[in-house]
Amino acid sequence: MTPPSSLKRSYRLIAALIGGLLTINLQTVTAADYEVGDRLASPPSKSAGKATPQASSANPAKPYKEVTWDNLMPKNWDPMAPLKGLKLDHLKDGDPRAIEALEKIRAAWNDAPIEPTLNGARIRIPGFVIPLERVGDKVSEFLLVPYFGACIHTPPPPSNQIIHVTVSKPISGMRTMDAMWVNGVMHAGKIDTEMGQAGYQLKAEMVAPYK
Repeated sequence: MTPPSSLKRSYRLIAALIGGLLTINLQTVTAADYEVGDRLASPPSKSAGKATPQASSANPAKPYKEVTWDNLMPKNWDPMAPLKGLKLDHLKDGDPRAIEALEKIRAAWNDAPIEPTLNGARIRIPGFVIPLERVGDKVSEFLLVPYFGACIHTPPPPSNQIIHVTVSKPISGMRTMDAMWVNGVMHAGKIDTEMGQAGYQLKAEMVAPYK
């Protein structure tokens, strides 16, 4: 499942304006099952792989609400609004208008609004992981992002499309851009990381490979 073609194209154009290595990565990096920009579908719960349980929930009987990444954006928010009227594909690297556009979109995306109804919600969502804190083979903190290559081979998505995840028990064998299901309690609150600014924080209660 991929993002809408217009949005995906805009991400690629923004990335292309940065030029050089980033553009090469966009063209050449693939995985066995995913290409840069690919998103995950949301199959039935029973299709998730073997889970890694985390801290016990305060209310384990309460079910998780399965959400999509679109649910994390307020309905009236347009991520492409700062670029309206600007034809990115007509701009060359180094064009002052391109540099200004990048600065404008980055500032807008870092300040992207969150969906307030998700604050405190028990959710389940699939995404790709970017480990942040690793000791040996074990990861205790990671980002969850909506599409393959985000923050690695493309610029970071809006902050309301990045979830900062912490786990009580470190997870072994987690690799960058592994596809995972994450269950836990969502909280609104921005946090800056070296890989991008997250608009949400989530305490994971269960992490499972995406199948």
